[in-house]
Amino acid sequence: MTGAENEDDIPLGERKTVTDFCYLLDKSKQLFNGLRQVLDTRYGLKRWQIGEVASKIGQLYYHYYLRTSETSYLNEAFSFYSAIRQRSYYFQVNKEDRPELVVKKLRYYARYIVVCLLLNKMDLVKVLVKELSEEIEDYTQRFNTEDQLEWNLVLQEVAAFVEADPVVVLNDNSSVVVTSNRLQESSVPPLEQGMVVGQLVLADALIIGNCNNQVKFSELTIDMFRMLQALEREPVNLATQTSKQGALEPNEKPAKRENPHKYLLYKPTFSQLYTFLSASFKELPANSVLLVYLSATGVFPTGNSDYEGPYDFGGVLTNTNRDVVNGETVQKRNQAQKEMHCLHPGDLFPFTRKPLFVIVDSTNSKSYKHFTNLFGQPLVCLLSPTVYPKSVQDQCQRGSLFTLFLYSPLLAFSSVCGLSSVHRSLWERAQEFLHKVYRDIGQMITRSRTIDQAFLQFFGDEFLRLLLIRFVFCSAALRLHKLFREAQSFPESYPELPKQDTVESSLLQKHILELATMLDVQSLFWDDSLEAY
Repeated sequence: MTGAENEDDIPLGERKTVTDFCYLLDKSKQLFNGLRQVLDTRYGLKRWQIGEVASKIGQLYYHYYLRTSETSYLNEAFSFYSAIRQRSYYFQVNKEDRPELVVKKLRYYARYIVVCLLLNKMDLVKVLVKELSEEIEDYTQRFNTEDQLEWNLVLQEVAAFVEADPVVVLNDNSSVVVTSNRLQESSVPPLEQGMVVGQLVLADALIIGNCNNQVKFSELTIDMFRMLQALEREPVNLATQTSKQGALEPNEKPAKRENPHKYLLYKPTFSQLYTFLSASFKELPANSVLLVYLSATGVFPTGNSDYEGPYDFGGVLTNTNRDVVNGETVQKRNQAQKEMHCLHPGDLFPFTRKPLFVIVDSTNSKSYKHFTNLFGQPLVCLLSPTVYPKSVQDQCQRGSLFTLFLYSPLLAFSSVCGLSSVHRSLWERAQEFLHKVYRDIGQMITRSRTIDQAFLQFFGDEFLRLLLIRFVFCSAALRLHKLFREAQSFPESYPELPKQDTVESSLLQKHILELATMLDVQSLFWDDSLEAY
């Protein structure tokens, strides 16, 4: 058999479907471009009305991205939003004495900015924010409306979001380089030949954000924003996936584009969270994994209990706004009762009937150490530190250090070392070095004789493999950093990793010191592991 005939190949019928779709997608854009002209000249539609049609199409593409997790649809949304701005469809709105039309324009800007953020078009985001600021100023001066403060808050939120990254990469001329942290084929360490790992695939992910006072924009906290990108492949344009328009070569197949389906839940109530958990659990295909990411304020237990069960350690906060009984929010009456507005570890037990991968970034993440694998299915929990040094804690509004490590280890490493900028050439050298480190960590995990099999069962999936490797790197780096001296300042996991084989490996410690030397921050790390204990 030739390489083009293996079981991974897409059948000819499906290949034709993809080809036809790409052709029709491109054709529909051409038709709509022609339709704009007709609507404008023949039917007398005002330009803002044409812009509104294009904006709704862009929003449909964006919602389709949210439903399918197919990042290519972001490019389609961007193309429509970009055309609106380039052709000034909303330009005449400001001359009309109708505030509701101006609000349509402001909403368009907000949606356009969200798409640009997700596509890492940061230079354009800054231009759009400036334009939005001018539009809001004009709107508030012309109309005395009640939503004036709300729009100013939107402006503040997006400005803080743009500035959230603690470290910037600079060109030689000091201009900022935009880096992407979505999954690329070259960034995932390959499995060793002959290595037997699980064949599970990450199919669904719940990304939950409920941190107080964290930077957010459009119901996305900065932690949610980073994690959703960590669970996506680099976007491509659907219309350019084929080698030439409307056709594929006989032995060619479209690029691999599978992304896990994601639910983004901003400050959900317990009822909402459990509803989405249940729906995702129900629809989970065979040999698939459900990932639950919790970035939330910790809820701690009150009082002492004779029996320490899965509801006695607290958990993470859920929203209280809409959980109402008999017309009023129910409060705890005594210390024996458990916190109601909280996702306890025990609440996840029913969902361990299928493979479950949990990430908890919270001040009470340690409550999830007390898991019990009741059903023998693969189960792993990655848990953040619960205590940070003051210099790190002061930056918490700009996102959690733990999630930053899972999103971009080099960005997090540079941040925890106090760097605010790194030159591009050094950044690229450090990234290249990290790829070697990741390969070594991958081998540490797969070659360990004492590691829990759950880690290996998840290791076949590229997204989960990279998350596990970045988790080990984070744990090892913080253990060597001189500021991180308390046990609570280190990440933990359930089941526990064999420390000598992974996070305390002498080879990995050597790599971390080499990276620190490369960045000229070696004085911040213990250069002899014995000094740290």
